[in-house]
Amino acid sequence: MRLSLSAIDAVLAPAPDPARVRWLGAHEYAHRGVHAALAVENSPSAFAEAIFRGLGIECDVQVSRDGEALVYHDWELDRLTGESGPVAARDAAELETIALRGSPDSIPTLARLLAQVAGQVPLLVEIKSKRGRDPVPLCRAVRRALEGYRGPVAVMSFDPRVPKWFKDHAPLTVRGLVVTEEDNRGVRGRLGRHLALWHCRPDFLAYDVRDLPSRFAAAQRARGLPLLAWTVRSPELRTRAALHADAPIAEGAGLE
Repeated sequence: MRLSLSAIDAVLAPAPDPARVRWLGAHEYAHRGVHAALAVENSPSAFAEAIFRGLGIECDVQVSRDGEALVYHDWELDRLTGESGPVAARDAAELETIALRGSPDSIPTLARLLAQVAGQVPLLVEIKSKRGRDPVPLCRAVRRALEGYRGPVAVMSFDPRVPKWFKDHAPLTVRGLVVTEEDNRGVRGRLGRHLALWHCRPDFLAYDVRDLPSRFAAAQRARGLPLLAWTVRSPELRTRAALHADAPIAEGAGLE
């Protein structure tokens, strides 16, 4: 008898304990904090505004040359600072002194963000990765920063190697797979999503809201994986997220 992909999903990527992941769908998340004219993305000011509003926080992390986790989205410093060049070419102590463009803030470490949040709101940490780069140094840096942290927190990445690493080396950490179907909606894309799922066995999915509704996403949600929707930037996308996901990761006009 031929097994369906959904049957294989259940065997190779079983759903998490509901008690472990229930908190994920109970919050709205501010994408890179609440950032606008007065606050730069992924800045302490943006995170402070999210905490003030009682919103969960989504942030991005990169690794420094000396192996620390820095809260910053881009691979290069150029867009958001007066400096240039790759983040990974500088040590954490130097990166912490670099001002974010048009802001009183500088680049924070993940440890500094965790101290700021201190369990007041839930936190989603997106671990940046790309083809040809080993994600393990950043995974280790994030695990080290999270040691002893008591608030609700989860890690996630587009790279299946990241949640797989946390499954193997920090199994108590809630881990997610970030997914987009953009330019990859055919048979090969569908199979690739299942292969990624089987490889890393995530506790939840963070899904491109533009792809919803999605048969793959709906099937995983139905069997117990919380589904978060990113990036919700408009009331229309907010409605779509409400219909097809458990919680939005939103910014701008997409925030309630």
